Amino acid sequence: MLWWRLRHRHTHRTTLSRTRRALYLLTAVIGLSACGHRSVPSGDGVIVSVTDGDTVEVRLNGHQEKVRLIGVDTPETVHPTKPVGCYGPEASAFTKHLLPPGTKVRLVRDAEARDYYNRLLAYVYRSSDNYFVNLELVHLGYGVPLNIEPNSAHRQEFVDAAFTAQQAQRGLWGACHG
Repeated sequence: MLWWRLRHRHTHRTTLSRTRRALYLLTAVIGLSACGHRSVPSGDGVIVSVTDGDTVEVRLNGHQEKVRLIGVDTPETVHPTKPVGCYGPEASAFTKHLLPPGTKVRLVRDAEARDYYNRLLAYVYRSSDNYFVNLELVHLGYGVPLNIEPNSAHRQEFVDAAFTAQQAQRGLWGACHG
């Protein structure tokens, strides 16, 4: 075995060297490709508009971002291929009432920054009173919990809020059957 190592040590070193170079190159490519993506903002912003019950437009760090509220799913109102869902218009109206244009908000991210549609994923808090918008939509029956791992920091709070809303027949729990 020793004679093989001595005889092929140059080949072994070259192979190892090639492997290292390939790893360095791969690391550099990944690092440079990450530089091409927009940075993912979080922090304080201002509501521009409400798209529907669980999606808002926010001006954040000088850019306008479409923000999908994490942990809650409200019935559809603007989906291009799905019909308007039961209690969808009420959920959208309530979110518009909570977050009129110009409302200052604080966005808090979870594990993943963006969804499949490139919307920023965030927990939204109204700055004036620290009102947790995502949770209140569930608590008042305007939406149901939507847990998509790994964004699950408040999963149990959403489940508890939905249980309370369902027991009290609030919102969609009292209006929508089936």
